[in-house]
Amino acid sequence: MASTGPSTTTVADTPVEALDITNLYLTFETPLPSPLFHRNTHAATSANKVPQLPDLTPYADPRTWAPHRKNVLLFLSCVATFLTAYTSGSYSPPAELIQASLSPVPLGIEPVLAGITTFCVGFGLAPMMLAPLSEMNGRYPVFVCAGIVYVVFQGICGVVTSLPALLVARFLVGVGASVFSTMVGGVIADMYDKEERNTPMALFSGSVLAGTGLGPMVCAVMAERWGDLEKYPDMWKWTWWHQVIMGGVLMVAFVMFFKESRGSVLLSRQAKALNAWYEELEKEGYYGLCFEDNLGQVKAGENITSSEDSTDDGDEEKRSLSASTSGKERTPSIKRIRWLVKEDEERASMGKMIAISVSRPFHLLFTEPVIFFFSAWVAFAWGVLYLTFGSIPYVFQHVYGWSLEQSGYAFTAIILGAIVGTTMSIYQQRLLVHSKWADSFQVITAESANASSSDEPPSPLARPRNDKVWSFLRTNFPSSSPESRLYFSCLISTLLPLGLYLFSFTAKPQIHWILPAIGIFFCTIGILSIYLAVFNYFADVYHKYASSALAAQSLCRNLVGGAFPLVTRLMYRNLGEAKAGAVLGSIAVVLTVVPWVLVWRGERIRGRSVFALSLEKKP
Repeated sequence: MASTGPSTTTVADTPVEALDITNLYLTFETPLPSPLFHRNTHAATSANKVPQLPDLTPYADPRTWAPHRKNVLLFLSCVATFLTAYTSGSYSPPAELIQASLSPVPLGIEPVLAGITTFCVGFGLAPMMLAPLSEMNGRYPVFVCAGIVYVVFQGICGVVTSLPALLVARFLVGVGASVFSTMVGGVIADMYDKEERNTPMALFSGSVLAGTGLGPMVCAVMAERWGDLEKYPDMWKWTWWHQVIMGGVLMVAFVMFFKESRGSVLLSRQAKALNAWYEELEKEGYYGLCFEDNLGQVKAGENITSSEDSTDDGDEEKRSLSASTSGKERTPSIKRIRWLVKEDEERASMGKMIAISVSRPFHLLFTEPVIFFFSAWVAFAWGVLYLTFGSIPYVFQHVYGWSLEQSGYAFTAIILGAIVGTTMSIYQQRLLVHSKWADSFQVITAESANASSSDEPPSPLARPRNDKVWSFLRTNFPSSSPESRLYFSCLISTLLPLGLYLFSFTAKPQIHWILPAIGIFFCTIGILSIYLAVFNYFADVYHKYASSALAAQSLCRNLVGGAFPLVTRLMYRNLGEAKAGAVLGSIAVVLTVVPWVLVWRGERIRGRSVFALSLEKKP
């Protein structure tokens, strides 16, 4: 029976096979001991039977992966995100054709547009149950299984002939698609440190909006050209089939090229591989491993950092391990050990994990003002994005007399806005870490690091202290503050109300169509800025509770996004373009105040947050 106590012997002591097995915790930083190949209790064992060390490369820390390996996973994740966003937007253009294909034919187009709503409901609810599965079993199996559901039910949407069946199928399409949005943020966190995370997150966010724009554009062209049911009775269904083909190709690529990125899962596999090797060694007579005492090994049962902090607080575990080694003399010893992983022991049952995953987001939503108002902010922005599925075709067809295909081309403004917004997000982060903006402590640290590597003393005048602009920014807008994630969004998010006003008040026959298109372009940049700011801010402030905070905003975002398409045509028809835009723009103006409040009073507000305060005080 394995012992948790110290069962060791010095190199001179024998027999090693009589020692009890000691369970130790394994981390990615743990130095691995060497087997005693010069000692064998089985004299007859030949050298060629010595079990070889298993290849541990597949179980390496994802944050230390080579850049090309990270880029492959990031590319696959962004393509998957793009495709699922494409699916959400592609449903609206052929809505009338879908209506005509159903039996009985629904009265009005709104029941058919409810397919967007059920898609969003599945998209918002599923991650609360699927996220715990990815934490326990890894990202890969959840991605593959959910992807199969996504592809299969996308195909079923193309063959069902009743409205209830269509709505159920769309719900399950949303369930399958959800992991390629909500869990991609987890994959990025698995592979990148906080300082490196902005660019991957910007690419991910841009993929969402670009797919949302391309989907309705392509399917509007298909619906227009193949919409003659007498001439092409089933050709319009290629609005479904081409997505099934793309989804199938994507899933083949995932199966072949996507690698597990969840750190705790990889560490568990590494521990199993090493334990199996130790058992093989002992079967061949090679007992014991040579240690230098206190080399960061922690016995099972000792208190080290919780697994809940593994995503962003891994350094604390390293500190706790290194602290145990300081000031102690290292003497060789021999132990029989088996590796354990702290996360495996602390992991709750699946039922409890799902219960926490479902309940905690609602608890945070209604007890944390930051999460509540940020969720309202991003939910409204997402509602505006989904509102474009109906408002763009309605306005350009009703005001300018365009065809469905021509109005579909107006979605190009969303694609361009996504590209420009992504580029701006990448470069604004580079500006934030500019040496003239960085805090004094950060600059001294960076200079010291450079000096240690180049053997040159740090320069006390590395940046001009008399630069009033940079000095003002350093004093009033410190780049090390969690609110630094909001500085640029405070300004760029104002493009959302500006774009709404421009789209609505310039959509008139006597005004060129390019002006409302520019309004859509501005809206998209503002939405992307809001989306990215919320993701990054929640991750920085709530750490181990970030997944619950993000789940809360995701649910709000998708519920509001699913509701807006149901009222779009009714609102524009009853209020008119100008009044409808005025209402939406005014709401956007009010919500734009949210990040400004956090920038000016963020530290005080976080000081009242039970969750954020507990994380800040964490040793």
